[in-house]
Amino acid sequence: MSQFLPPRCVAIAKKELRFIGLLGLAFWLCGYFFIDREQKSQAINTMLHIQKTMVTKKFRIFIFPEGTRNHNTSMLPFKHGAFHLAVQAQVPVVPVVISSYRHFFNKMERKFTEGECTIQILPKVETQGLKTDSVPELTKAVRDTMLKVFNQIS
Repeated sequence: MSQFLPPRCVAIAKKELRFIGLLGLAFWLCGYFFIDREQKSQAINTMLHIQKTMVTKKFRIFIFPEGTRNHNTSMLPFKHGAFHLAVQAQVPVVPVVISSYRHFFNKMERKFTEGECTIQILPKVETQGLKTDSVPELTKAVRDTMLKVFNQIS
């Protein structure tokens, strides 16, 4: 995935990933933001910090809106945090769809075998002028578009 990320782009990851050996260290060195999904007030504070950083330091943020790994044949419902962040910062959402990896990932053993994924970057969705009350509609529209593409490329 790192091959298609634009410059000055970092991801948001759950805080537990900080403690996974070299992966956690690599995430930390790359400037990832870690969010505590268990404590809503702390998560909101982190998102406010991310929003300020996006604007002042011109960062782009990579977020998985499902919020967790999905082993199903479809997409999980999207969490609203990423869309609140985009609306509050008045930055566009650039949907990125990655095809299913079910055919080469063994869920029980947590092992990948040889396989390929297709990554499709969709046109950006502007948030200029949107307010907080638009977030549910924005979330649904982006998810519907992404789901259609996910089904096509998977």
